[in-house]
Amino acid sequence: MIPEYKIFLNNVCYTPLVFNRVNKKLQVNLSNEEIKTLVNQIIQDKVTTIVKDGKNYYLQNDDIELVINSFNYRLITVNKLKYNSF
Repeated sequence: MIPEYKIFLNNVCYTPLVFNRVNKKLQVNLSNEEIKTLVNQIIQDKVTTIVKDGKNYYLQNDDIELVINSFNYRLITVNKLKYNSF
C-alpha cells in the first residue's frame, strides 16, 4: 500500500551527503533549504506519481524522480528523467 503524500511530507529526512548528490544530479547549486522546498513541492504536486519497488518509493513529477527509502523515508537520491522525443 502506498502512503498518502502527507506521510511523506511529515517523515522525509535527509543526510548531509544527499544535498550534494541532488545538486550534482540535477546540475544546480541549491541550498539545503531550497532542496527541501523542492522535495516538498514535488511531494505535494497532484501530478506526482508514487510507485514502490523493493525497499524504495519512486516519486515522479515532470522530469524529476525522487528516490525515498520506504522504511525510514530518507531521501536517497534525485534523478533527472529523460524522455525520448520522436
